[in-house]
Amino acid sequence: MGIIEKIKEIEAEMARTQKNKATEYHLGQLKAKIAKLRTQLLEPPKGTSGAGEGFEVTKFGHGRVALIGFPSVGKSTLLTMLTGTHSEAASYEFTTLTCIPGIIHYNDTKIQLLDLPGIIEGASEGKGRGRQVIAVSKSSDIVLMVLDASKSEGHRQILTKELEAVGLRLNKRPPQIYFKKKKTGGISFNTTAPLTHVDEKLCYQILHEYKIHNAEVLFREDATVDDLIDIIEGNRKYMKCVYVYNKIDVVGIDDVDKLARQPNSIVISCNLKLNLDRLLAKMWDEMGLVRVYTKPQGQQPDFSDPVVLSADRGGCTVEDFCNHIHRSLVKDVKYVLVWGTSARHYPQHCGLAHVLHDEDVVQIVKKKEKNDGEGRGRFKSHSTAPARISDRQKKAPLKN
Repeated sequence: MGIIEKIKEIEAEMARTQKNKATEYHLGQLKAKIAKLRTQLLEPPKGTSGAGEGFEVTKFGHGRVALIGFPSVGKSTLLTMLTGTHSEAASYEFTTLTCIPGIIHYNDTKIQLLDLPGIIEGASEGKGRGRQVIAVSKSSDIVLMVLDASKSEGHRQILTKELEAVGLRLNKRPPQIYFKKKKTGGISFNTTAPLTHVDEKLCYQILHEYKIHNAEVLFREDATVDDLIDIIEGNRKYMKCVYVYNKIDVVGIDDVDKLARQPNSIVISCNLKLNLDRLLAKMWDEMGLVRVYTKPQGQQPDFSDPVVLSADRGGCTVEDFCNHIHRSLVKDVKYVLVWGTSARHYPQHCGLAHVLHDEDVVQIVKKKEKNDGEGRGRFKSHSTAPARISDRQKKAPLKN
């Protein structure tokens, strides 16, 4: 029996099992088994060597955005509208067969937009090059899920289920669970919050399913069984997702209003070029890019070429800003002067731990170079005169 058949068999057993207090331990073990099998499904088959079949797209710009959706929902048209890069669009499905990149120039930054082939139900199991599409989306900073406003809401649930099956968690934060494997000592279970979904016995059973008998587990919040399994697996990626409803020109105004009021959603029309500016603004807010401008000492700030930082790509502190310019700069920094919304007054003397905001201006003050062991004036540690008398320079004879 293959891995896919085992997963379907366990899912069928979970569907026919009643959910109550007596069966929660059994259901927890079944969820752990499914998670293990899905991890095996993502691993490359044994005996293969070299690179697999994927989309070779080099990272470019300050951020990467992936377009994901069913075939014929307007992904290629949206890429052409936003970037100017031509992506073939036609009235039949699967027009796009490979990954097509484009560049969005927005707020002095360059954002890479990837048009991926449409995925179908069963993509997490490899149908329709689904694994390659999802692998590229894992390397992006944010996902734009393009949906057809005229179709049912079930499409969004199917796509979310397919992405969660391969370890992508959309619009979620990592659970507050501390987990560490140990060599000896057994399983140590502690909690700092009242738990309603997991107890000590269920935690032990899930860890034994993974053949873990020595570990330290600490719950800092009321987490579920799925959260515990995600922490044990350790290969989950938590990403932001914006749901983009296209083709609003073919539905009624009441349906458009209902879709627009959903969280993390935005409605557009590529055909009539409606609401594309708000889509870019929403994408910018979700990515959380921070533009920092440099100011040379005694000169005006350079507003033409900002240093772009991100919380997902390194961080937004002064130390990250210095590392972005050059790795050796941090050792020479004495302090920095900051103008902008992150400063309490202008300019503010800040250290390396100061968190920068968007459109801040930074001036770096470096340490002065001095010779080791030398003081100033009468505090000099040694004389500058030569050590031997023979090395002294004789004064020129006086002229009569």
